Amino acid sequence: MLLGAKNASVHIGGSEMDYVSFGRGSRALVLLPGLGDGLATVKGMALPLAWAWRAYAKDYSVFVFSRKNELPEHFSTRDMAQDQAGAMRALGLTDADIIGVSQGGMIAQYLAIDHPELVRRLVLAVTLAGGPNELLQSTVNGWIELAKRADHKALMIDTAEKSYSEKALRGYRMLYPILGCIGRPQDYKRFITQANACIRHDARGELHRINCATLVVGGACDRIVGANAAAELAQGIAGSEYFLYEGLGHAAYEEARDFNRRVLRFLTG
Repeated sequence: MLLGAKNASVHIGGSEMDYVSFGRGSRALVLLPGLGDGLATVKGMALPLAWAWRAYAKDYSVFVFSRKNELPEHFSTRDMAQDQAGAMRALGLTDADIIGVSQGGMIAQYLAIDHPELVRRLVLAVTLAGGPNELLQSTVNGWIELAKRADHKALMIDTAEKSYSEKALRGYRMLYPILGCIGRPQDYKRFITQANACIRHDARGELHRINCATLVVGGACDRIVGANAAAELAQGIAGSEYFLYEGLGHAAYEEARDFNRRVLRFLTG
């Protein structure tokens, strides 16, 4: 299989946590995806994920984790980080490099705060430290209402419109007529739990406890967490590096051609 890609799961917290692994490098790299994980886990996604993140396969053994399948209703990003730490220990992944995207970045913050022995270097992409953020709250609460109505097409379209640049959207809008049929979950409980965790996330008072080398990446046109979220996050983490993509938003990690090269330079430097 491409790059040794495998689908697997680990038992943690009374449930199964799906993950994908690929690459043959000597170091471990853990990727934590965003809120879309609430709609579908990484189960069965070994090939597309290995292809999407293939830039890391030479230097790393890469692990892309979902949150566990069964989430209690009021589960927090800190609870998710506790699960993630348990899964990493179960798989022998200590002193790993971590990339957290969006909600994955929120979880990664608590992973570095509460379990510093597991984290060597940290990349936080298009995420925020938490606290009052009217843009995030308005956007995610809107998604929760769409999920409660099971309006999958509207949820997917609004997510795309708020994530991608206008240039990228010109291509993606061609798919809008069929979005209601793609990736629809059996129910939206898991998504709503994760969405509420995003709204409640607030690590501002503990960011000073992140002592590992950290890179914070944001998008100047981010219509989900806001243009200033990355700078505010970087200011809270002593010695962190910070980069802002002009002209890109919440999907900067997908759209920026140099994102992976930039991250690799940081991780391997």
